[in-house]
Amino acid sequence: MRILYIGMKYDYGDPKRGFSFEHYNFYESLVAMDDGRHEIMYFPFDEIMNEVGRDEMNRRLLDVVKQEKPVLCFFFLFTDEIEERTIQTITEKSGATTFNWFADDHWRFDNFSKFYAPYFHYVSTTDSLAPGKYRKIGYKNVIKSQWACNDQTYKPVVDAILKYDVTFVGQPHSDRKMVAEKIKSAGIHLQCWGNGWPEGRASQEEMIRIFSESRINLNLTKGSGAIDIKQIAKIFLNRRTDNSYGVQSPTMWVNNAKSLWNKRREQIKGRNFEIPGCGGFLLTADADNLGDYYIDGKEIVIFKGVPDLIEKARYYLKHEDERARIAVAGYERTVREHTYKKRFQELLRAMKLKS
Repeated sequence: MRILYIGMKYDYGDPKRGFSFEHYNFYESLVAMDDGRHEIMYFPFDEIMNEVGRDEMNRRLLDVVKQEKPVLCFFFLFTDEIEERTIQTITEKSGATTFNWFADDHWRFDNFSKFYAPYFHYVSTTDSLAPGKYRKIGYKNVIKSQWACNDQTYKPVVDAILKYDVTFVGQPHSDRKMVAEKIKSAGIHLQCWGNGWPEGRASQEEMIRIFSESRINLNLTKGSGAIDIKQIAKIFLNRRTDNSYGVQSPTMWVNNAKSLWNKRREQIKGRNFEIPGCGGFLLTADADNLGDYYIDGKEIVIFKGVPDLIEKARYYLKHEDERARIAVAGYERTVREHTYKKRFQELLRAMKLKS
């Protein structure tokens, strides 16, 4: 099948930050899906936009679709880089099936997804509540999917040895620094990586090794949803593609307020699958329908609040055999059911496209 993948190549569009999450997980998994027998064409809209500007990038996308005639246009939108009229033209005139993976419907549905969805033949969501929201706006072709693991990249490190007690990889936003201090104050040796932590940011390769070499990998699901003056300002201000700000249309203020409020919801992230996929033991906060994907206490371990986190970290640091059994079971469940290749095969079947 000829598939045109339209997504960001670099992390937040910045080549200095390395490849994006989407590149590592979506583009690479599409290439590997079904033993690599699909023809995957890549349209890295951030790279092209940085070279020629937004308008010309959109024109080039239309040209590529016209010339290459893909069966499926697989989008992973970021903000407003791809114009609605561009998507509409491809959907209505190219003959290709158009699809978008909406990444953050838990909090972006009201001020982003619901406006873009009608331009696509199909969309997917990772939010258990979102399908009902789509139906309320009259959109029916929504597929409930979920994050997963790119098992081509995220896999156990062959020569890994357990060298860390407890680790966390991620940014120190929300209450994460407070949680880290409480863990350390309890006498548990914790090391953290990411922009804003003393250890700094870990590369992709370093992160995968950390997952494999940690006795306990923490996943703190609370997002960057602290309601402060900066977040409130975003209700009224609009960030443009050139990173300048303008006053948001008053018609969007209510939608932006809903989005800010919904940031408080705990959502599953890729880390829930990447850590078990690397053979790591996962100690995670609970999140929306996480129990549909792993068995608590047998494949991963879920904590409820910081005191429970500390208690369970102490327990599993002492009980190595039990911890190892859970890590193995989590790994086996991941490679059996929770890879992006399997997710994308399910999406193709839902869109009635032969994989």
